[in-house]
Amino acid sequence: YDFFPQPKDVLWSPADWAWMAGLMDELMPGWFHGCAVVATAMKGFDAEDAYRILAQHEVTLALLTPTMLKLMRQVPDPLSRHELKLRAVLSGGEAVGAALLEWAQNELKLNVNEGFGQTECNVILGNNGNVFPIKPGSLGKPTPGTVVRIIDDNGNEVPPGTEGHIACKRPHPVMLKEYLNKPDATRDKFIGDWLITGDVGHMDEDGYFWFHGRGDDVITSSGYRIGPGEIEDALLKHPAVQMAAAIGVPDPVRTEIIKAFIILKEGQSGSDALADELREFVRGRLARHEVPKLIEFVDSLPMTTTGKIMRRELRQKEKDRAAAQA
Repeated sequence: YDFFPQPKDVLWSPADWAWMAGLMDELMPGWFHGCAVVATAMKGFDAEDAYRILAQHEVTLALLTPTMLKLMRQVPDPLSRHELKLRAVLSGGEAVGAALLEWAQNELKLNVNEGFGQTECNVILGNNGNVFPIKPGSLGKPTPGTVVRIIDDNGNEVPPGTEGHIACKRPHPVMLKEYLNKPDATRDKFIGDWLITGDVGHMDEDGYFWFHGRGDDVITSSGYRIGPGEIEDALLKHPAVQMAAAIGVPDPVRTEIIKAFIILKEGQSGSDALADELREFVRGRLARHEVPKLIEFVDSLPMTTTGKIMRRELRQKEKDRAAAQA
């Protein structure tokens, strides 16, 4: 939150207070520092309404998921109708990506500071351009006092650039002690003293962490392990694309092939020609094996209440479709 608290700071998030981020990264910090916290009831996230709330209550700090930011990006010329006092946005839950970072800097004139964590261990990695240079698309660096590493299945640290489990070392003040009355689940959450986040990624030579996907979201194709986030971020840079989700679809030759589900911006219509254009667009930005072989244009994507794309539902949809055709 860019050196929160500052005089007259006002916090707001549509995130549910039953979610760790909404509770511990917005409501409680605001109360602890005696800052105003705006409470709103939104049945579903509405981007235009979000701009209205931000302006009406002179919100300076907002917690917004990447999906919420993607929807806000689609609102035409919002600053002509809404005067914002917003000075920083905290985001997380999935990778923010370079496209959203660039949009926020150019259109909202602020940085989106990314936080990475989970209910079992709150923010352990983060980006803040006022503290150190941001590498767009990365998860940033460990928060002070936190030991985060990339480890293999045996709990061994792996060299920079090597894919593995993103893990946090205990003890840690915001790490769970155990799952109540679930000793097996507690045991499975750790490898030695390492808490396994369930996310896969790598650390680069400069100590920045990069998210490849949930363990079950990583796509295995032709011997490559491919994270969906980079594909989705590349697609979002195309002017016709509003939202995108990438999954692996079973293939007898390649193990899996990449399929992208695309929501188009208003006024755009899906076609074979546009699908080919999108493939060429991605090919110009990513490696050949990361280009979607299949593209389906859809009206909506399955989302959690906290704004994460539910890729497992998309995978199940493909399995059901394949079974029906068998």
